[in-house]
Amino acid sequence: MSVRRPGTAPLLHTAPGIRTLSSLCAALVLAGCGTNLVPDREKDRPVPVNTAVSADADAARQYLAALAELLEATPARQAELLDLARGNAENAPTTINRLRYALILATPGHGGADPVAARRQLSELLARPELLLPAERALAALALRDVDDRLVLIAENRRLLQEAAARDKDRTTTVNRRLQAEIEENAKLRRALDEAQKKLDAVTQLERSIVERGGSQGKP
Repeated sequence: MSVRRPGTAPLLHTAPGIRTLSSLCAALVLAGCGTNLVPDREKDRPVPVNTAVSADADAARQYLAALAELLEATPARQAELLDLARGNAENAPTTINRLRYALILATPGHGGADPVAARRQLSELLARPELLLPAERALAALALRDVDDRLVLIAENRRLLQEAAARDKDRTTTVNRRLQAEIEENAKLRRALDEAQKKLDAVTQLERSIVERGGSQGKP
């Protein structure tokens, strides 16, 4: 499945984070099949089966359109969309607004992506599954799994970097110790050489004095 605007290349080949969006699309298709229920928030008003399915499909289209717009946007526009979603979620914390904001946070490929905040938002939403449409539950659950997987990879990468940094630090410490030992050894050798040179100079001076005294005694 690809989301495409007129005059643009297929999103599957151009937008970052597209594998996440593709997975969400697949989950929505599966969630929509055979759906004949609406969340508890609408149980007070009987809804025909076809209307429930239609509402589920409409919700899916809205979320996918929002993510497609985000992935196709320029960095400046992505920041605007994130700010707008955050404002809507904070000022009017409906399920739709909160889930849209959580999905934007969970989508990689833009500067505002925040898997930690996304996991918190998605977990809170999934804690009340009766307030979500089937497609919304599928979206939230899939996005949460994706975020958890990414956080595991991030933690592993951080661990490897720390281990590499520790090894580099150990190597640097070893090299510095070796260098310091060589500097101290060179200083010791230099002092020994200076002492030897002084002794040699003294012997040379002594020999010169002996020669000079011998020469002066041999004169008439």
